[in-house]
Amino acid sequence: MGNYCVPDKGKAALLCISAQRDFVTPGSPLRASGVRSALPNMAKLAEAFRAQGAPIFHSVRLYKADGSNVDACRRQAVEEGMRILMPGTLGAELIDELQPNAEMRLDPELLFAGDFQQVDQNEFVHYRPRWGAFHHTALEAKLRELEVTTLVICGFSFSTGGRASVYEASARDFRIVLATDALCNASDESVRELGRIGVYQMDSDNCIAWLDSGGPRSAAA
Repeated sequence: MGNYCVPDKGKAALLCISAQRDFVTPGSPLRASGVRSALPNMAKLAEAFRAQGAPIFHSVRLYKADGSNVDACRRQAVEEGMRILMPGTLGAELIDELQPNAEMRLDPELLFAGDFQQVDQNEFVHYRPRWGAFHHTALEAKLRELEVTTLVICGFSFSTGGRASVYEASARDFRIVLATDALCNASDESVRELGRIGVYQMDSDNCIAWLDSGGPRSAAA
């Protein structure tokens, strides 16, 4: 795999997958497993990237009440009245731990139009219509514009959105670091096997140390 997969901390961006309140609310049908341990590490990563002035992207899902933009596996439930990730509801908003400021709210009209909502200096939200962060979105073009070569990926729903985003990023030749202790719904085996496609794996402390100073401390598994 040579040098083509080695992360470049000088051109890294943080990609947070589905860090929305419906994934952490008790009783929610989307409640993710491992939230309690992952949340502090996600917050640490976001603060480290903000301190560096490095780009942060929040990739969110939003479900229309008529189910027209919902994944096939959930569409019937939404059509029949399940209310999750609804634009304008608190459940669709970013979790408090990742909010750049307490007053920030998503702009569904802007996001549905395919635009990026800038929520802080070098920090953006974008809407994705399916599992992967690159599927029918302008994320790749935005990353190229910012000269990003490396993605540090964290967030909820690793088994769907996180994993799909890793494969989509790899298919576009981005260098990838998976923040292993800042993921929800991730099995050890599913994370380890991504090493076979050159995905580097670090816990949040090592990732922050790498970002702040030296090179990557963990090789692809």
